[in-house]
Amino acid sequence: MIKVEIDSGSGFCFGVVNAIQSAERELNRTNSLYCLGDIVHNSLEVERLEILGLHTIEHGELELLKDKTVLLRAHGEPPSTYETARKNRIKIIDATCPVVLRLQQKIHKCYQESKETNAQLVIYGKKGHAEVNGLVGQTDGTAIVIEKMEDLDKLDFSRDIILFSQTTKSLDGLREIEQLIRERISPAVQFNSFDTVCRQVANRLPGIKKFASAHDWVYFVAGEKSSNGKMLFEECLKANPDSVFISNAREITEPLPPHVKNVGVCGATSTPKWLMEEVAVRIGEINNRPEA
Repeated sequence: MIKVEIDSGSGFCFGVVNAIQSAERELNRTNSLYCLGDIVHNSLEVERLEILGLHTIEHGELELLKDKTVLLRAHGEPPSTYETARKNRIKIIDATCPVVLRLQQKIHKCYQESKETNAQLVIYGKKGHAEVNGLVGQTDGTAIVIEKMEDLDKLDFSRDIILFSQTTKSLDGLREIEQLIRERISPAVQFNSFDTVCRQVANRLPGIKKFASAHDWVYFVAGEKSSNGKMLFEECLKANPDSVFISNAREITEPLPPHVKNVGVCGATSTPKWLMEEVAVRIGEINNRPEA
């Protein structure tokens, strides 16, 4: 009999919970709501809300929308989105995560001040990610996005540099970027770095490592679009090589190897608890049959 444990530290972060609750409240009242982009990077949770009346749209569709209600998800949006909503008489339900909102405000303030100092604003994050797009928007599109170490070649190390981080990036990655900049920057200019990694996300790293190493086998459950999921799974895999990334319970089709006696189920900040519970049930169905 294989034992299955769901990681109590996995699942939606505060920002995602707030966005989903905001959507559910509005859908209970109107049965119809637009959301700019996937409300969470998990297709099954998006499908659940779409059944309730949520319509997912992209920025091009927002330009054509008039007199409707639109939810802004936890990732946040650039100022241009609010201007489009005002112009098109769109009611906004703003579910931007408070951590992201504070970061937007800090970057905007630094951007205004940097106009006098000619400093470069740099964001350590994933290019094209919704949160990063919102952050770059606070700088009128001038911030430089650093996704990997090679991107540092974009910087002018003879000018001041101010570094921020996407809230869901790893602390280790941020520290590495900081060190590389310090090694290359001219001693005649200034380098300021702000640790803007969300601690609710960052604190999951040690937890996921401990959880993964305590089990014979691990199923990590997350949507394929989830940046946080990819980052956490990498750490999960380091702690336990017998870790498998899946997006839904149907992907489990074969019994586990005979040596496996206990299985862990964990996930990203965008993974709903109900989905991890479905996976746990599926593990039991496949592995605890009399013939298994």
